[in-house]
Amino acid sequence: MPHHPHHPSGPHDPSARSRASGDRSGGSGGDLTVALVGGLHADARRAAVARLLAAVPGAVALHHDLATAPETGTVARTVRDASGVLSSGDTPLVDDCACCALREDLVPELRRIADRAAGGPPRLAVVELWDSVEPKAMAEVVAAAGLRIGAVITAVDPALVLPFLGNGDDLADAGLAAAATDRRTVADTWARQLEYAPVLALLDGPDADDEDRALLAQLHPTARRVPVGRDEELVAAAFAGFDVEAAGAAQHPACALLPQEGDAHGVATHVWRRHRPFHPGRLYAALEELTCAAVRSRGRFWLADRPDTLLAWDAAGGALCVESAGPWLASLPDAAWEMVPPVRRAAAALDWHPEHGDRCQHLVFTSPGLEPEALAEVLDSCLLTDAEYAAGREAWKRLPSAFDAFLGV
Repeated sequence: MPHHPHHPSGPHDPSARSRASGDRSGGSGGDLTVALVGGLHADARRAAVARLLAAVPGAVALHHDLATAPETGTVARTVRDASGVLSSGDTPLVDDCACCALREDLVPELRRIADRAAGGPPRLAVVELWDSVEPKAMAEVVAAAGLRIGAVITAVDPALVLPFLGNGDDLADAGLAAAATDRRTVADTWARQLEYAPVLALLDGPDADDEDRALLAQLHPTARRVPVGRDEELVAAAFAGFDVEAAGAAQHPACALLPQEGDAHGVATHVWRRHRPFHPGRLYAALEELTCAAVRSRGRFWLADRPDTLLAWDAAGGALCVESAGPWLASLPDAAWEMVPPVRRAAAALDWHPEHGDRCQHLVFTSPGLEPEALAEVLDSCLLTDAEYAAGREAWKRLPSAFDAFLGV
């Protein structure tokens, strides 16, 4: 069971604070609206971009091709409209990282597009992200520059959701790595591309069946699903507006909007919630079984020997990533709560326990052929027993640590 360090938005994730991009004020974007369209399903992505270019007068698409960057040392840039290529060029790699070069070049190029549109009708710039580029980092860069983001859209072929979610290959082995240090897999990259975007553009073909559609619906139940070809609906989604801060909060392990229970067409989602802490050794021994029990699982949890640390669980394609997501709010002094975003405090209040505060086990498993009862039995067996629980926190902290390798301790 490989452990792949997370790069939630690709390598060198920017940390600049960005504002909600629905605000048109500030920056040099004028009336330009930016729609980001991404996803590993390249045919679906290209089809969605082509429909937007055809349906919105004056729309242009900006694309950075990272495929040949390792050989050429540059990232190829193309700007096109519905009639064809308007301009092309390249930008050099930054720190041997094609994704970093994209970030350096993206905003200046969007501003050039905005300047060309100045004085004319509102324009749409479609940023077609390269295959493995995740939208979160790009959305934050664009919003921090004061440009208006109308939408983040992930293009999806429903028939490919399960094959990609089950693909544990490294991006590097598939020729899709964005940097020499990129250790992401196809599965975890695809999962984050899918779950971050509030709009899914569906290229639904004859190979997709009810199971595929049920899996998609349960993985991202709040997404707006727009068939490619329904131009009016797709255009409306592209201009609807996108809140970067809200999107980031919805993905943060401490307050993520995780799916609810579901069961349709052979696909099930099981939500497992408890307050008692895990025994580190027993949970570690069960990791392979739990990781392979579902094509996708995620959530937050706590270990008895690390009672103050909120741990994030993120598994796809047979690989699990466990990371610290900071402290539980219950472990912080009261004065520190004022520095915590309201959405985090609200999430903590929903999970609040009279003894443990916001410490909780909240794991969600989604998969065809899922066996919720067997899964819950394994998870429950990893919790502290009554005797272990009664021994108290000082005894818990003396339990042998089993997660040092995961957490880099």
